[in-house]
Amino acid sequence: VQLQASGGGLVQAGDSLRLSCAVSGRTFSDYGMGWFRQDPGKDREIVAAISWSGGSTYYSESVKGRFTISRDNAKNTVYLRMNSLKAEDTAVYYCAARSGHYISTKTWEYSYWGQGTQVTVSS
Repeated sequence: VQLQASGGGLVQAGDSLRLSCAVSGRTFSDYGMGWFRQDPGKDREIVAAISWSGGSTYYSESVKGRFTISRDNAKNTVYLRMNSLKAEDTAVYYCAARSGHYISTKTWEYSYWGQGTQVTVSS
């Protein structure tokens, strides 16, 4: 399974971005998906996760109400819409896939990872 994340960039506080993660190699709908982020020197943390069907989602408290995770199983792609961005959202964002249909917030339960895309929010 290969994951290719894109859509990061440099924006100002209050702006929006949409990250995309294209998945190839296996049946996309077999996988639960997650978005994580990591600052240098810090642990990788969950941002949002979505079940195989898109019927269940999870958001960390820091992004709830501002970010939206979604998936298009016909396009083998998962998205992260980020609104009202803050300087503290600055990080490298990673998409990840795990076998099974359900949500997980644990990094070790994800078997496949994308290369990361940098999001920088200036205040």
